[in-house]
Amino acid sequence: MILKLNTFYILFFLFANLAFTQTIKGTVKDLDQNILFGATVYNNSNSKSTITNENGIFSIASQKGENKLVISYVGYSPQVIIVDGSSTNLGTIVLKNDRLEEVVISGTLRQVSKLKSPVQIELYNADFFRATPKASFFEAIEGINGVRPQLNCNICNTGDIHINGQEGANTMVLIDGLPLVSGLSTVYGLSGIPQSLIQQVEVIKGPASTLYGSEAIGGVINLITKLPENVNRFNIEYYTTSWGELNIDLGAKYKLNNSLGLIGVNYFNYSNPIDSNGDGFTDLTLQHRISIFNKIKTPKNSVAFRYFYEDRWGGEMNWNSDYRGGNQVYGESIYTSRFEVFGKYDLSENLFLQYSLNNHDQNSVYGTTSYTALQTIGFVQGVYSKTLKNHSLLLGATYRYTHYDDNTPATEKKEVTSLPGLFVQDEWKLSDSQLLLSGIRYDNNSIYGNIWTPRLNYKWANKDESSVMRFGLGTGYRVVNVFTEDHAALTGAREVVFTEDILPEKSWNININWNQKLYSKYGTIFDFDLGLFKTEFSNRILPDYDTNPNQIIYSNLDGSSPIQGVTLNINSVSANGLKVNLGATFIDSKIIENNETVYPLLTEKVSGNYKISYSLYNPKITLDLSGTVIGPMKLPLLGPLDTRDSRSPVIHIMNLQATYRFKTFELFAGVKNILNFKPPSNSIARAFDPFDTGVEFGSDCQVISTPNNPNALSFDPSYVYYSNQGTNAFLGIRYHIK
Repeated sequence: MILKLNTFYILFFLFANLAFTQTIKGTVKDLDQNILFGATVYNNSNSKSTITNENGIFSIASQKGENKLVISYVGYSPQVIIVDGSSTNLGTIVLKNDRLEEVVISGTLRQVSKLKSPVQIELYNADFFRATPKASFFEAIEGINGVRPQLNCNICNTGDIHINGQEGANTMVLIDGLPLVSGLSTVYGLSGIPQSLIQQVEVIKGPASTLYGSEAIGGVINLITKLPENVNRFNIEYYTTSWGELNIDLGAKYKLNNSLGLIGVNYFNYSNPIDSNGDGFTDLTLQHRISIFNKIKTPKNSVAFRYFYEDRWGGEMNWNSDYRGGNQVYGESIYTSRFEVFGKYDLSENLFLQYSLNNHDQNSVYGTTSYTALQTIGFVQGVYSKTLKNHSLLLGATYRYTHYDDNTPATEKKEVTSLPGLFVQDEWKLSDSQLLLSGIRYDNNSIYGNIWTPRLNYKWANKDESSVMRFGLGTGYRVVNVFTEDHAALTGAREVVFTEDILPEKSWNININWNQKLYSKYGTIFDFDLGLFKTEFSNRILPDYDTNPNQIIYSNLDGSSPIQGVTLNINSVSANGLKVNLGATFIDSKIIENNETVYPLLTEKVSGNYKISYSLYNPKITLDLSGTVIGPMKLPLLGPLDTRDSRSPVIHIMNLQATYRFKTFELFAGVKNILNFKPPSNSIARAFDPFDTGVEFGSDCQVISTPNNPNALSFDPSYVYYSNQGTNAFLGIRYHIK
């Protein structure tokens, strides 16, 4: 009897368990209805997990009541589905490819998925730069790991962009793949690029001269502007800060016959002099600028125009334009007028033509030093592509014309440079998992003659491309113009000295990159990107501030200058709305000459970036915490008696922003530089005597220590490593009409 009862209870509980435990079935596909084999399905309610079979089908145990399923797959955005335990078949579940917009062109001059590119390219969309509003692209680029905007002047706040410890002049900045930001504009034109027009930014770290020629010796930043068909009918973004800055971006799309057009206007104004450090000089350069952009697209042709004007000044607090160029009140005043036209024309399916023309007019004074310069650059490039079995061939012919004239002693007459070039590239598909890219370029510089720049790239990926390895080997070169590229040569009291004729810089680079994607059963995607790099220069040109504190000496390095390091990016996306971006770069940069090793100025050994975003969907609120950390850098002192620190402190800039999204507009507010980091108040040497009226010089032209000048200093604003702008709040709005 007891045995029968036990059997009965066992059968009863077994039946009850079967009655309340069911399975949920479904099929996982992408937007193109492709089967996703191996997709992870996790039931967060009972901690059960499974994967889809070769037909994309899954079956997973459910519990009574609510079941929270998290479905994820390599390269796709995870999806969360809430289902009742009584449901048995969910049908087809579609996952959206998170790489749909990840199309890059910079590495190979043709459109290709970022994942399939044999060249390592970092891609940043417009949303990345919205974590903290910045008045210019030059400031916004600070959020990218290994990329740092470096100020060159404590007074006028102009600067350039460093990549992995290399000088800003080694970075080529492109707009839609064209070399518009070069020469004069590498210092003066970066602030005039409206962020509202940027679709995405592509970054190549390492030489890219094989495709882009001179200036691409250290890396390439390609700003790709929006297409008219992909923008709203009308956009406006407005924000202001507690420092009194005002920024307005306007954008509108229009139709003209069979053409679509995009017009954008950026206006920035800062006219509130502030001297919080008490040195008598403006903490932040006063600026008034406008940029007008118009892009027209037809089925075969795309052409864009941009006009940019900026009036900026910094100096003593009582300076105004009446004192411009005089010796009564010190000021640095820069008028910039710039016009650009650039476009692309598709001659056939395999042949296209790119062209650009820009004119840059500079009228500047730095105290009593006048610098006027006019630069015109014309560029045309034809590119032919052809696929032959497993080979994708690319042939290109370029011509670049540069006309340059300024009032410096280095330019005795107008300089006209002709630079024709040819390049060939072969992308060879060795197998489904391997690509080999080889290329070589020939340039004939009208001043320096023949220049060859080869490169080699290799890519391997596993079956689902969750693991990707890339290897790159290449060379680069750069033709140098000191006065257009190094702002410190013009500002302050230092004399510029050339000890020899300056030859082109050359370099070779090797880099290895490993990318790994991991997927947790909870639906979080992790992306790990590890890179190793080494660059070796010949004929490197570096300004010498140390030999003579009253001079900046330029010469070709008679020795070696290795730069090597490691870069790491960790990104994660969770189904609960949390996104994390972490980055760190370690750099070992040296200058070896005459068996002596020194370390370059304004080059950090370690830097890092972070961006943490959390989104709530009801209400639609996003919180962004972002920041930059820069390790100590060697700074230019004026001699052994200079009491200023020879190295900068650790820089930590932290920003916080909250965004509230409505149907057609967004409200955003936050605080920049929460920790209120600022350089010391004595950064400008002898700020009280900008014209050196109280400085005495010896027979050797060296500053003499006197009772009124015990540290033997002269006026010098080149001791600069970060902006003087402290904590400031901002408030803004974005509005659009689709």
